[in-house]
Amino acid sequence: MEAKRAKAVAAAVVVSLLFLLVILWQMSMARRSAVEREELRVDYSFLRKVAGLPIKFRIEVLVAATDNFQVLLGSGSSASVFRGILDDGTSVAVKRIDAAERGDREFRAEVSAIASIQHVNLVRLRGYCIVAGGPRFLVYEFVANGSLDKWIFPSAGGDREDQQCLPWALRYRAAVDVAKALSYLHHDCRDCVLHLDVKPENILLDESFRALVTDFGLSKLMGKDESTVLTTIRGTRGYLAPEWIIGTGVSDKSDIYSYGMVLLEMVSGRRNVQLVGGGAASQTKWSYFPRIVNEKVRQGRMMEVVDERLKSGGEPPAEREVRTLVHVALWCIHEKAEARPSMARVVDMLERRIAVDELPLQTEMIISRILASDEPNVLEDGAAGDTRAAAAAAVAVSGLESHLSTSYSLDMSDLSGR
Repeated sequence: MEAKRAKAVAAAVVVSLLFLLVILWQMSMARRSAVEREELRVDYSFLRKVAGLPIKFRIEVLVAATDNFQVLLGSGSSASVFRGILDDGTSVAVKRIDAAERGDREFRAEVSAIASIQHVNLVRLRGYCIVAGGPRFLVYEFVANGSLDKWIFPSAGGDREDQQCLPWALRYRAAVDVAKALSYLHHDCRDCVLHLDVKPENILLDESFRALVTDFGLSKLMGKDESTVLTTIRGTRGYLAPEWIIGTGVSDKSDIYSYGMVLLEMVSGRRNVQLVGGGAASQTKWSYFPRIVNEKVRQGRMMEVVDERLKSGGEPPAEREVRTLVHVALWCIHEKAEARPSMARVVDMLERRIAVDELPLQTEMIISRILASDEPNVLEDGAAGDTRAAAAAAVAVSGLESHLSTSYSLDMSDLSGR
């Protein structure tokens, strides 16, 4: 009897030990699996960072990074940009998009398209965040010296001595940087990427004052076999190409037009389109700077269009470099898209691998007819409700469409498209 009881106890002990071993083994495997999963997560995160792929941030992380969106860097009609610092100490710019024109799937597709584009002169996208029923966020690398407009346009008020003024050498280098970025988007990506909102506010300057193109909110992908794509007018007035205004479709040539307008502003330190004159609305009129530049260049008075601040401080701009930028700008803003050089050609011109001594054939610059109408509100927000302004714009645009449809012949030689 005692022997049977001893055997039963021994069997129970053995079974218990085996059961305990099984539990310990399962715990060990679970712990090992958790460690492996964590290692895989860390490795995956590391590889994403190395590859430059965007990270999906939680809204709590962005709230903490921006101190509840306290430091505003800039704002537009539907988006605001805030300064932030991530947990690892990385400085970022968080763009909060309040108006959702696209669904979540389209937004993710846009993020993927932007993330796959990497160039030394394009601002890097670090991540994104989608809040259900709320705003969306894009997280970019922080660029130290802000946007180009703050460095080329005199600020309203304040002491003249305290105003930021980008030296000529850095302006010329920024022009080349932006041209290289756009050339990459147009020619070196799998699909041609149209930026569609090239302007000084979307060009940032890093700590070394190298230029980086940012804000692809309006960007479009255009297949290599496509010549134009149709899209609604959502760009910035003063930089829109004529073919976009009349709705015939946009292409890489539309970005080139906008780039040419930016070049003129970099040379002059003033807006291309602005109201002049004071007092009542009847005493104000639109000034279209490209027409002024075109006239002065053909009169041999090109240096008169250069920013006066550049002439008075330090080494004045070299006339040869001014001529290069101005001539390239006038080619880029040609009213007929097919006459504009490609961005690859523009880079060659700016780096003097291609001579750009000749001016394009003089055009009507018919956009100035819109500005010369009786109503200065034609280009102002809300002008659609003004019958006279709308009528004036319709007449001018009708003339523009007729002008652009006229056939012409121009031997561009080395300035022909790539």
